[in-house]
Amino acid sequence: MAPVKPVPVKRVTAQSLLALGAVELRDRLARGALSAVELVEACLERIAELEPQVQAWAWLDGDHALAQARALDARRQSGRAIGPLHGLPVGVKDIIDTKGIPTANGFAVDAGRVPSEDAVVVARLKAAGAIIMGKTVTTEGAFLHPGKTRNPHDPAHTPGGSSAGSAAAVAALMVPLAIGTQTGGSVIRPAAYCGVVGFKPSFGLIPRTGILTQSPHLDTVGVFALTVAGAALLAEALAGHDTRDPATEPLPAPRLVTTAGARVPVAPTFAMVSLPEGGLACSETSAAMEELAASLGDQVFQTPLPNAFDEAAAIRQRINFAEMAKFYFHVERRGPDLLSDEMRAALEEGKSILARDYLAALDWREVLNAGLDEIFDRCDAILCPATPTAAPEGLSSTGSAVFNGLWTLCGTPAITLPLFHAESGLPMGLQMVARRGDDARLLRNANWMLRHVAGLQERIEA
Repeated sequence: MAPVKPVPVKRVTAQSLLALGAVELRDRLARGALSAVELVEACLERIAELEPQVQAWAWLDGDHALAQARALDARRQSGRAIGPLHGLPVGVKDIIDTKGIPTANGFAVDAGRVPSEDAVVVARLKAAGAIIMGKTVTTEGAFLHPGKTRNPHDPAHTPGGSSAGSAAAVAALMVPLAIGTQTGGSVIRPAAYCGVVGFKPSFGLIPRTGILTQSPHLDTVGVFALTVAGAALLAEALAGHDTRDPATEPLPAPRLVTTAGARVPVAPTFAMVSLPEGGLACSETSAAMEELAASLGDQVFQTPLPNAFDEAAAIRQRINFAEMAKFYFHVERRGPDLLSDEMRAALEEGKSILARDYLAALDWREVLNAGLDEIFDRCDAILCPATPTAAPEGLSSTGSAVFNGLWTLCGTPAITLPLFHAESGLPMGLQMVARRGDDARLLRNANWMLRHVAGLQERIEA
């Protein structure tokens, strides 16, 4: 009798493991089918392979990440309770303070800066059992001047900004989750360009204490993941009141995970809006939106935004630049010659804005939301493109946030889904927007949209 040959065991690659997404990884970690050390090692393998091309990281220490993983594995093996993010590595944008870890804010004058305290979101990550994998690249001061990061799909194209490293790290399967911020379009735009889910919650849902302040009336913490469920998981762990951030309210944190995973009670209705700068959308973007509308049939209606939105871009910029001139004065004073031309021009414009005009601009959020309420009374979410085009070629710009800033100004939750592709193969995103405070329902409707499009694709392939 011939000897039985052993069946070769197929090795699970780092890429295939990380492609499972945050929720499946969390479940494997929780039941012991995967250790935190194994997951961190997979992340480090992917980073070693792709970082020379993508350059997503501003600071990374594999030994530090592995030390956290070993401590979390020991905790689970001891039988002690584990957190909702147990063992999940997370990339943290380099404007978010991390105790004992450099946080340079993308500024040359802050190189080597090491905070003595964690930002609230970092403290919440640690309390939830997450692993701080490292600091992801930001543009200068989370504004327009690009950093070193490249688009994982094509390094000749921008990854967007300012949360470039966070979006690129998730897209390249270097980490399952990452945190960024948005003052204009700094979560939605890079997520769309890199082909991942980017979720910008309602203004004030996630506290900003310990994060570089650019514009306190606009700055919003957002998250990146491969799936809507992963975005909900991370956002829920970060959300909740913080007495040091006046934008947050003393209310219970929303149940994002449960609601996001639930079936919608009735088929949702969507409003496809005509944006003030909608003419900037390329033909591929317009065609994708038209095809989606056709597939939704009676579940979608077309509507213009109120005329007041024609002023939204200028109003948002007025607030942003005026507040940036104040909050970046300490940076300008220490090293004006080290700032980019884009930053210096914005600061100069901010200094020229009259107090009367700035204070009047602050009133517009309520005016615009009143107009949106009339649309939201008729639909479950607004649909529009995440960006005018796929990621532009070249690295001198982070692309256009013209379809994002108005939602940041309004403080409404927004999410981008990687549903479309340009002929070049680069991803393009569908942006979904909901009424302020309806974050959980937006996530649930985003999952419905993913199932709808997947069903269309299955019928086409059949």
